Amino acid sequence: MKKILLSITISLLVIHTKADDGHKLWLRDKKALPVNITCSINSPTINIAINELKQAWLGKANASISLRIVKNPALKNDGFIINSSGVEALTEAGILYGVYELLRRQQTGQITTGIIISNPSYNYRILNHWDNPDGSIERGYAGQSIFWRKENAFTVTDNDKKLWQEYARANASVGINGAVLNNVNASPLILNEDYLNRTKAIAAILRPYGVKVYLSAKFSSPMQSGGLKSNDPLDPEVIKWWNNKIKEIYSVIPDFGGFLIKANSEGQPGPQDYNRTHADGANMLADALQPYGGIVMWRAFVYSPNDKDRAKQAYNEFMPLDGKFRDNVIIQVKNGPVDFQPREPFSPLFGSMKKTPVMPEFQITQEYLGHSIHLVFLSTMWEECLQSDTYEYGKGSTVAKCTDGSLRPQKNTAIAGVANIGLDTNWCGHDFAQANWYAFGRLAWNNKLKSEQIADEWIKLTFYETQSITSSNNKLAWEQNFLNPVKQMMLESREAAVNYMTPLGLHHIMSANEHYGPGPWWAPARMRADWTPPYYHKADSTGLGFNRTKSGSDAVSQYNEPLASQLNNPNTCPDNVLLWFHHLPWNFKMKSGKTLWDELCIHYDKGIQQVRAFQKIWDKAEAYVDKERFEKVQRKLRSQMNNAVLWKDGCLLYFQQFSKMPIPAYLERPVNNLDDIIKNDTPQRRRPA
Repeated sequence: MKKILLSITISLLVIHTKADDGHKLWLRDKKALPVNITCSINSPTINIAINELKQAWLGKANASISLRIVKNPALKNDGFIINSSGVEALTEAGILYGVYELLRRQQTGQITTGIIISNPSYNYRILNHWDNPDGSIERGYAGQSIFWRKENAFTVTDNDKKLWQEYARANASVGINGAVLNNVNASPLILNEDYLNRTKAIAAILRPYGVKVYLSAKFSSPMQSGGLKSNDPLDPEVIKWWNNKIKEIYSVIPDFGGFLIKANSEGQPGPQDYNRTHADGANMLADALQPYGGIVMWRAFVYSPNDKDRAKQAYNEFMPLDGKFRDNVIIQVKNGPVDFQPREPFSPLFGSMKKTPVMPEFQITQEYLGHSIHLVFLSTMWEECLQSDTYEYGKGSTVAKCTDGSLRPQKNTAIAGVANIGLDTNWCGHDFAQANWYAFGRLAWNNKLKSEQIADEWIKLTFYETQSITSSNNKLAWEQNFLNPVKQMMLESREAAVNYMTPLGLHHIMSANEHYGPGPWWAPARMRADWTPPYYHKADSTGLGFNRTKSGSDAVSQYNEPLASQLNNPNTCPDNVLLWFHHLPWNFKMKSGKTLWDELCIHYDKGIQQVRAFQKIWDKAEAYVDKERFEKVQRKLRSQMNNAVLWKDGCLLYFQQFSKMPIPAYLERPVNNLDDIIKNDTPQRRRPA
């Protein structure tokens, strides 16, 4: 037995000597077997599907596979059927998606026999890129934009085309069929002729992969670009300007998808500037897009400095407009009511708007979750949101069902993810951040998938050396020593981040410096209150948390019963959102029997212990990973560990000033002083070079 184990170890130590820079994502080269493919269609999309089969076939050698367009009532939109003869679909894109699914199943050891029918949960599965015309990316942590640049801005190079093709292929492989190419804080430049021509070039590369292009439009473009005196959506001259501009766009890009709009939010212009409603603004654009089949994705991320509870404002502004939007308008709603926090309750708009399509907006880039430094697998967050029960039509009315057309007829269904992609060689800045891009695509296609399956697939596709691990003993060792522990690390990573950042429902207590580290103390005298952490945590001598019960801001009443009553009572409110809805005494008795203060300390301590465990898991995985990726991830985990300690020490020492209670003796002591953390509150200190 000892000799067998030794031989396994040695074989695995030598097979991972080839460096992997991560650029090929989960689509690494395979040692394919020969396959015979028949198809009567000759098109760029079908040719891609055929080429993918030839490059990655791991089924029976010389098997015969057919690709066919069929009419089948079991299929919807770009859905597909995999059966013994091959892949069938209603559309060419469906054929391509079916091919990727078949290959994924082969490569991950899933069942490929029998009849597999797969339809997408959402019609529109879209990445939102927060990329600017000068090539910078707002909240981007993986380098500059892959679409735009400052120098030689309108020259399209062969390298551009190659990168866009690789991007399109990655998206198609997980079913993503749209990309908004620029920042929601849009520049009016993006609708100018030169930028539209570059958009045309991008669209040409993405089109064969079934990926449509969209743009974020500045609501004030008629004035800023057109020289008009107004942006009033009911002004005939403004309406004419948008009609002409949209006609111009479709003359350049006939399959243009439509607009994403951020209006009357964080200082952005919008229809309310003219005493008009969001519906007035959205419908004006929708009418202009309608003849071409375009859609408007109108963001519900709105708040003003005068509202007593920022978490309530989106609901308050949009619910009175339910049913007043055109049928090619979709309201894009962040997963939570505030702003992509490590944990939020789901937005109450998901369970309330019954006459208007609502689309979830997830953030793939880790704005509040450690940027591209921390290893945080976000699939568990999104799964938590999608499977949350809104009780809109009684028990079982999950966010997923409220948005995918399961509970009511909807012409359009959609889901969006804020992309974490940049010019870094590995696309996402962190090799494990690639898993979040992958997970978004998989959940957008099938919102019932479990995070465990998604993590399992991604690890196998990204790290498993099919051509090298040939024996059953080698495979078993890889699964026991790499796959299973790394998968468990991924599945625990989001909860670990919540523990060391914002446990028990705390939120928005990040540093002002890039939303990266702890900053519950940050509150400049002249800063608007809802941009400062004390607005959210409300720490004082009496306790901690934001009172959103009926005796407070009454945000609980925006949720349906019986959930509203459950959240309103601290004894029935789930612990993980307790301080989101309640301001409670420091000695409040938790469900565990411990005080609120002790429970808070325990969660912060648990978070750093979890990250220490992740370090151990990864260090033990060294024999199974190429040296380049192993060392990059190892280095980032060390930085994450340092950050987690700063979070724990900074938050507990700060809150202790109010609680006046000791940190439980059985927990790890702070190793930093609060005044030092505050003094050195800079990104340069907390992030590696």
